[in-house]
Amino acid sequence: MLGVIQLIAIACGIVLSFFSDELDLATEPWRHGNTGSAADILHWPTDSSRDIVPAACHSHNDYWRPVPLFSALQAGCVSVEADVWVMNNDLYVGHSTSALTPQRTLRELYINPLLRILAQQNPITDFHPTLDQPPQGVFDTDPSQSLVLLIDFKTDGQETWNYVSAQLSPLREHGYLTYFNGTDIIPGPVTVVGTGNTPFNLVIANTTYRDIFFDAPLDKLSGDDNSNNNNNNNNNDDDDDDDDEDNSPYRTASPNAAQNTVTFRSPENVGQGLSGLSDSEIGPDTFDWTNSYFASVSFKKTIGRVWGFRLTEQQVDKIRAQTRAAHRRGLKVRYWGVPSWPRSLRNHLWSILVREGVDILNVDDLKSATRQDWRPKISDWWS
Repeated sequence: MLGVIQLIAIACGIVLSFFSDELDLATEPWRHGNTGSAADILHWPTDSSRDIVPAACHSHNDYWRPVPLFSALQAGCVSVEADVWVMNNDLYVGHSTSALTPQRTLRELYINPLLRILAQQNPITDFHPTLDQPPQGVFDTDPSQSLVLLIDFKTDGQETWNYVSAQLSPLREHGYLTYFNGTDIIPGPVTVVGTGNTPFNLVIANTTYRDIFFDAPLDKLSGDDNSNNNNNNNNNDDDDDDDDEDNSPYRTASPNAAQNTVTFRSPENVGQGLSGLSDSEIGPDTFDWTNSYFASVSFKKTIGRVWGFRLTEQQVDKIRAQTRAAHRRGLKVRYWGVPSWPRSLRNHLWSILVREGVDILNVDDLKSATRQDWRPKISDWWS
């Protein structure tokens, strides 16, 4: 019987694949603007995001979506991710170098579309002759909601930083970026967060103006006895089937490998939450709201595997401790690499994370995450 049901589910999936995706059809207003006549009473200047309610989810590997950025916005995600590589004097977006193409750049996939969207969200009309301060964000139902652009530095941190900072200039010049002015956070429609090889020393170099924030190492905040071990495992464990924010060709350095001496990690490019730092420089007050936005870590490597489809009491306690530590510093908690299958387990973990105060879910299934209907279903075991 289960085999018959599974065959029916597969057949339905094949049939549905021949029809256009509803999400992508709905992105037309975002991409092309309103083309109706001025007399059309069904439209208004900022109606591209009509009926979209922001949801606390992060579009993991967003560039894989049918329409990068727009599919996530249509679902209501408040955070999107772009992996960037410095090649040929530009920033190309993709999961690996084999996936890069000349057309898929950070400008084309994210910066230019955001400029168009925000221009549409901040119109000058006879009824609204001046721009709002701060400008309105991408969501018409919640104009104060900032969209997080999480940029994963895949190539050398110093070089990539220079390119990213330069390419953010149009958003900066329009006043669209959230920034720290030396004393306060000034919110903007877009909040840029650097992960991967983002160098922390460059994030904090300017003490009076910052508009690129850090993705802090969550397991370093809670005083866990095993935090150093967890990060060492992050750098040496290639068995990560969900994310690669700690996988980089510049990850480690071993000047005396031929003599089989102890390998040490270079502070320059060691992956998420550690680049630009040495272990001795990381203290309880290193990361806070003035320099960081997210506090993130691999779920599997810090919380562990889930046996029996339920978290243990010790695992829940660890989530609570890490969440409290991040919140004390004004940071938002994000776990990547949460098991995605079976769906019943994934939904259960999402419910636990939300219940324990985790601020944003790192997700691949946008529809399920933003719908937030995580009640158990029989189909969750094979779909």
